[in-house]
Amino acid sequence: MSTGDTVVVGLGSDLRGDDAAGLAVARLLGDAPPPGVAVEACGDAAALVEAWSGAALAIVVDAVRTGAAPGTVHHRLPDLPASLPAAGWHGGTHSLGLVDAVDLGRALGRLPGELVVVGIEGGDFTPGAPMTPPVLAAVRRTARELRERLSRERRAGRRR
Repeated sequence: MSTGDTVVVGLGSDLRGDDAAGLAVARLLGDAPPPGVAVEACGDAAALVEAWSGAALAIVVDAVRTGAAPGTVHHRLPDLPASLPAAGWHGGTHSLGLVDAVDLGRALGRLPGELVVVGIEGGDFTPGAPMTPPVLAAVRRTARELRERLSRERRAGRRR
């Protein structure tokens, strides 16, 4: 459960190439999180409901597939379920995806006050592949921008 009013959750799998983007952002942010910001890395979207429970703001970072160039960072996804990697946003028989976690959180009354999804366009989701260079660059840029934004808003006395 989130201990701050803001939580950043990285979602993904280290075993599927660019699908590790969200986890990598969380790891970079987790090294020195902004004050008042909890950071979680979730390999399974089922853990999202617990991670964002009690948070005023939850920012979920995950890999997406929209057809844009790999490494493109999306701050507004017009068609959330269709943008997500096949195995990530709606889960299979063994795990929940992000859309499923939102539905479950809504049913349980455990959604954050505000949910923001940041999608990093992936290019290679092959099992065992490393993250591609454009996605790795986007991970670093996204972590830096989130740290700066959340720190700036905290200094200004705003939640976000």
